[in-house]
Amino acid sequence: MSITAAGPAQPNSPAKPPGRFSAGRAWLAIWSIACLAALIYVGGVFYSRRQQDRDLAAQAAARQREQDQHAVEFMGGDRFEILNFYASPYIIHRGDTTDLCYGVSNAKTVNLSPPGPVWPSLSRCLQVTPKKTTIYTLTAVSASGETKTAIARIEVR
Repeated sequence: MSITAAGPAQPNSPAKPPGRFSAGRAWLAIWSIACLAALIYVGGVFYSRRQQDRDLAAQAAARQREQDQHAVEFMGGDRFEILNFYASPYIIHRGDTTDLCYGVSNAKTVNLSPPGPVWPSLSRCLQVTPKKTTIYTLTAVSASGETKTAIARIEVR
């Protein structure tokens, strides 16, 4: 029996030159580039939508400021005044009720005499039933202490 020395076992595949990709490594590189491109695309979409949301929010805020300004102007702006004070109807029969309506802007307190204190409002009506012809006095006081007064007469027949 003879023993021969054999070198290391040689694989059945040919040797690969250094620096070249195998098929598996090529697919890995292609897959990585595709994922990176998809990630960049998705990031761009999210960024552009975020920018659109910011633009829409800015437009909505501008519209809200404009509406707020119109509301303040409608309510008398920064002026302190009695907007209205009247009775409807102002002539009634004994035992009937009538609406006594008032509106004030920028008033801190409001007093109706008679009956007494009421809350500041742009438009409010109270039902009253006077027994005789009555003169009602509305007194409004601003935060700075300025006072304004108006009167309304309800005639009872």
